[in-house]
Order: sequence, then structure tokens, then C-alpha cells
Amino acid sequence: MRKRIIIMNFLKNNFKGDSHIWGIIVGLCVFSLLAVYSSSGSLAYRFKEGNTAIYIIRHAGLLAIGLAIAFILHKFPSKFYARISHLLIIIVVPLLAVTLFFGVEENNATRWLSIFGITFQTSDLAKIALIMFLAERLASKQNDINNFKKTLLPMFIIIGIVCILILPANFSTSIMLFAICVMLLFVGRASLKQLASLCAISLVIIGIVVASLYGMQKIGIDNALTQRATTIVNRIERYFDKDPQKDHLGYNYQENQAKIAVGTGGFFPSGPGTSVQRNFLPHSYSDFIFAIIIEEWGLIIGGIFLVLLYITLLYRSIVIVQKCDKTFPALLVIGLSLSIVFQALINMAVAVGLMPVTGQPLPLISMGGTSILFTGAAFGIILSVSREVGKKDELKARKKDGETVQEEELEDKVVTET
Repeated sequence: MRKRIIIMNFLKNNFKGDSHIWGIIVGLCVFSLLAVYSSSGSLAYRFKEGNTAIYIIRHAGLLAIGLAIAFILHKFPSKFYARISHLLIIIVVPLLAVTLFFGVEENNATRWLSIFGITFQTSDLAKIALIMFLAERLASKQNDINNFKKTLLPMFIIIGIVCILILPANFSTSIMLFAICVMLLFVGRASLKQLASLCAISLVIIGIVVASLYGMQKIGIDNALTQRATTIVNRIERYFDKDPQKDHLGYNYQENQAKIAVGTGGFFPSGPGTSVQRNFLPHSYSDFIFAIIIEEWGLIIGGIFLVLLYITLLYRSIVIVQKCDKTFPALLVIGLSLSIVFQALINMAVAVGLMPVTGQPLPLISMGGTSILFTGAAFGIILSVSREVGKKDELKARKKDGETVQEEELEDKVVTET
């Protein structure tokens, strides 16, 4: 009993912020360890002579680092993120440009950049940096929010630059980030009419560029950009082409194997390690891990419960936003929570056949490197804001009890603890 009290006090004193979100992080990590251990079996037999321990130990290490990042970042006040937002966007834009032209290529896409032997996906950093920058700009420009040339256009130009640099190598991430930024602008009280006009123009330009590159590939102009455009168009065509006669040619092989995994999962769990489709489904440990989770854990636990974890994250983020008395932290929480939840829903939709294949990992669950680390960073920043909100709730409670406490005192306490 005494040990339990000591542990509870330790957690309460060190892990501040929304306890529900901390619980969601732990739940996702548990799901992740079980799912990756099972789904990486075929990968281990192909490359590591059947030694699955190599992958699960590496993955557990990455999860531990991700949790450490979340823990460290949740100690910083939201003011810190506002201050570094401009610096991050200045760093990110050249990094994306270097990645596009000189990055590490895989599957005809240069999404990774290697610096001093460390390889990471720059688009993951770009997502956090752009959301942070946009939240800061919207917060500081609330008095001029309806001034198109002074406020909305400059922000939209930055959004366009970042998304265009991501687009050739990672179409789905670019479109998802663009959609999140548009929603953030809408929440930040930007003019709906102006937003709609800019979005329509942007989508037309993207369509023309992709169609042009696809046409160039068809007439024999073969390069990285035309190959990526062809991949994008082919994935969309395959999704809408439901001709069963083409299945024997492997036309929709990944999608069909994922559907088999989901279909054989049933309502109740059969247990970890019982998946059959992990031996046939490419990227069962990353892009299609949700299908394996449903196959092993059933529709109720593996499907509905996992979806509810992400939806609960969005709900708790909204609760945090409602308690914020400043614009920047509120917009920051909305943007980051949407980035996590949108990515999760896209991954799940692909696994069950509701969307074309995109290559989006399941946040904090899929096996990977930078995705886990930057998802941990996003969680840490969200918890940082909820920590400040909790401090203000504590202040109100102490005032209600008759204590004389200045708000500045509590704010200093937050900064000192970091």
C-alpha cells in the first residue's frame, strides 16, 4: 500500500497535464509493442534469420525515446514554443528543399535526409513547425485577421511553400497538412470566403501540376517527379477500379490482403501472434498495421477501442482549448491534435479499403523512427498547454479556498519548474 502511494505521488508530481492523454499515450504504446512484435515476424525471417527480438527491442527503444521527448517538452511553457516557431520554420524550409533534391531515395521518393549518419523524415518536423508557426501568426494577427494582404496571404504563402516542397515525395502528407492548416485558419477566424477562394485556386494548381507530370511520363519523359505523379494517379485509379479479373495480376494486392485480415478478425480477439496475413501483407508492421491489429484483436478491441483512443485525444484537446485564455496555446493544441487524429484516421481508412493507399503510419503504433519521435513531441506540446491550464485551475481552486495567491506567482512557478 505504501509503495503504491509513493508511486502515485511520483507520477502526480512529475507527469503533469491531462491524465487522460497520458493514459492514451500508454495505451497506444502497449498496442504498438504487441502489434509490432507480431507483424514484424515475416520481416525478421527475411532479414534477421527469424530473430524478432531485434525489431521489438529497437521499436521499444524508439517508444521510450518518444515518451522521453513528450516528458521533456511537456515541462516547457507554451511561450517557449511561440518564441521558437519562426526559427523552426526558417530551418524547415531549406531542410525540405535539400531533402527534395539531395535526400535519401526509396521507392522513387526522397523523403529522408541523412545528417551525420542520422536519417530522419523532414516532413514530420515540418508538420509541427508549420502548425506552431501558423498558431503564433494567427494569435498575433487577431486584430488584422480580415486584412487579406497583411494577414491571410503571407500565411498562405508559407503554407504553400512548405506543402509544395513536401508534395513531390509525399503527396498524402502534403494534402493532409494543407487541410489541417486550412482548418486552423478557419478556427483562427480567417475569412471563410477568402479561404475558400485560396483553397480552390490551390487545388486547381495541384491538379494541373500532377496531370502535367503524369502526361509527361506517358510521352516518355522519365524522372523522379514524373514517376511520383504516375504513382499518385495509379493509386487513385486502382482504388476506383474494382475489376476482379485484375486481382490475379496483383492489381490491388495490398488492399486485398488487408481486407482479408480485417474480414477474418471477427468481433473478439484471437490473441497476439495469431495473424496469418502478416506473412502476405506488405508493410504489415507500418502502413497496414491496423489490419493486423483487427485480425488479432478483433473488431471491438482492435478496431473500435483503438479508434476511440484517438477520438478521445481529440475530445480532451477540445477540453483543453476551452480552458485556454490565450489564442496561441489554444490554436497550437487544435493543430497538433488534428495532425495526430487525421493521420490515424487516414491510416485506418486505407487499411479497411475506404481510401487509396497513402503510406501514412499509425501514430505511435506503426514501426518507424522519426514518426514516433515527432508524434511524441506533438503529445508533449499538447501536454505542456494542458499543464498550464491545470496550474490555472489550481490557482482558481486556491483562491476559492481563501488563499491569497497572485497569478504571476503561479506563472513563475511554471517557468521555474521547466
